[in-house]
Amino acid sequence: MKSVETRAAEAVQSVLGQVPAITRLSVEPQLQAPDGGVDILVQLKAGGQDRLLVCEVKSSGQPRYVRAALFQLKHFVERNAEGAIPVFIAPYLSPNAQAMCREEGVGFIDLEGNTYLSFDGIYIERQVATKPDSERRELKSLFTPKSAQVLRVLLRDPSRTWRVIELADASAVSVGHVSNVRSNLLDREWAEVADEGLLLSRPDALLDEWAAVYRSPVGKRLSFYTTMHGSALDEATRQVLHAGSDDNGQAVLASYSAAQWLAPYARTGTHYFYADAQGLERLHATLGLSAVGKGQNVVVTVPKDDGLFLDAIEPASGVVCTSPVQTYLDLIVSGERGMEAAEHLRKERLTWSKT
Repeated sequence: MKSVETRAAEAVQSVLGQVPAITRLSVEPQLQAPDGGVDILVQLKAGGQDRLLVCEVKSSGQPRYVRAALFQLKHFVERNAEGAIPVFIAPYLSPNAQAMCREEGVGFIDLEGNTYLSFDGIYIERQVATKPDSERRELKSLFTPKSAQVLRVLLRDPSRTWRVIELADASAVSVGHVSNVRSNLLDREWAEVADEGLLLSRPDALLDEWAAVYRSPVGKRLSFYTTMHGSALDEATRQVLHAGSDDNGQAVLASYSAAQWLAPYARTGTHYFYADAQGLERLHATLGLSAVGKGQNVVVTVPKDDGLFLDAIEPASGVVCTSPVQTYLDLIVSGERGMEAAEHLRKERLTWSKT
C-alpha cells in the first residue's frame, strides 16, 4: 500500500492541478525531512506570482494530532519560510478538526476529499459526506456497550476527575478497557489530563457524537397490554421497581416513562421499561400483562447488555429509571416527538456549557 505521504502528495497534485490559474506546479515530497521540518513542499506560479505551500502530513486527523501539526506548521513558516502558505493533510478530518485549521489560518486536504485552500485569489473548498472505515471503527469502539458504561459514569459529573482504576471500578469494566476509552477521548480532545486524573472537558461534544450514531440497545422488545391504569398502575409499578436487586432481577422505567420523572414534557399512553428475565416476570405478575399484537400500552425491552442497569437512578421514592443520559439517547431514536422530549430533557438535566 502507498504511504500516507505518497497519497498526500498525489492529493495535492490532483487538487491544484485542476486550477487553470496555476501555470506551473511542482509537488516535492520531503522524504528525509528532519524533525521540525515539513513533509511536502509545493512550488507554483499563479497570476504571474511564485508561491510556496508547505504541507505537514499526519497519519491521524484526530484533534489532538491536528493541534500539534498546526503548531509545527506555523513554527516552520515563521523560522524557515516566511510568506509560505501552510497546509495540513491527513487521511480524514472531522468538522471539528477542519474548524481548528480554519481558525489558525491553515489550509487542509484530507484523503476523503475534504479541502480548503485560499490564497492569491484562488479559493478551493470541498466537503464530502463520507468517512473512512477506520474512523467508523473508532467511533463504533467508543460507543460499544462496555465503553458506554464508562461514558455514562463520566457524564454523571463531567467536572469530576478520575484515576483509571477508580473509573474501572465505578463502571465495572477492565482497566484496559478504560485506558482505551481514555485514549479515544483524549485524541478527540473531549477529555484532558489534570493533576488529579482524567477530566471530561467537552461533554456536549461527546454527547452530540453519541446521539448521532446511537442505536437502541440490542435485545428483545416485547409488547403487552395491562388493564391497570391511573394510581393503581403507578403503585403496582413502584412495587416492581422498588423490589429490584441483583438477586431477584432488574426493572427500570425507560424512554418516555423515565422522562416523565426526569423532565416532564410529552405524555404518552404507553409505559416503557428495561428489564432482565426476572424483572420481566415481576412485571408480568404485578401489572397483569398479556401479550398483544397491537394496541399495547406496555413495552418492555430485555437488553443483551445489562450495563444499562448500573446507571439507573431513583428520582423519587420507589421510582427507578434510566439516567438522564440514557433516557436522552433513547428518546432521540424514538421519533419526532421523542426528539422534542429529548431536547427538553437536555435543557433541564444535561446543562453543560458548550465549548
